[in-house]
Amino acid sequence: MKKEFIEQVTQHEAIIFKVCQVYCHAKEDRQDLFQDIVLQLWRAFPKFKKEAKVSTWIYRIALNTAITRLRKETKKPQRQGIDQDILDLPSPEASQHEERFQTLMHIIGTLSSVEKAIIMLYLDDQSYKEIARIVGLSESNVGYKINQIKGKLKKMINKTHHGT
Repeated sequence: MKKEFIEQVTQHEAIIFKVCQVYCHAKEDRQDLFQDIVLQLWRAFPKFKKEAKVSTWIYRIALNTAITRLRKETKKPQRQGIDQDILDLPSPEASQHEERFQTLMHIIGTLSSVEKAIIMLYLDDQSYKEIARIVGLSESNVGYKINQIKGKLKKMINKTHHGT
């Protein structure tokens, strides 16, 4: 069982990294969340019946762990430390593509927990059916929410580029 678990986590670790990237800004927080997710996956692994795809199961556990952690964090008094990521200035040769990606990630970071999950899965080319399974909505509701989120993102991106 241990070997199978390690293989599955290793094979799908990109999913866990994505969830950590979307829900945490500081490197240390991303590392902590990654460990929390792996721990939750380990606890849930004996009950995994393989009725869903492994990736769907991992997304569900990862997103639930991230959202639960986020809720706990918002209840704590906020102490803002200086994150090394903030201190690292972008190099002059940083590409526009990277800049756009960072802007998009920042904007996605302002969405609600569920909206973040839906758009992350959408950007990861998951089908509406898979997204519905992972977040617990109907397929039609997923389609509606994706269109709603796209509209929000478009407005936010336009505000960012036009400085309004």
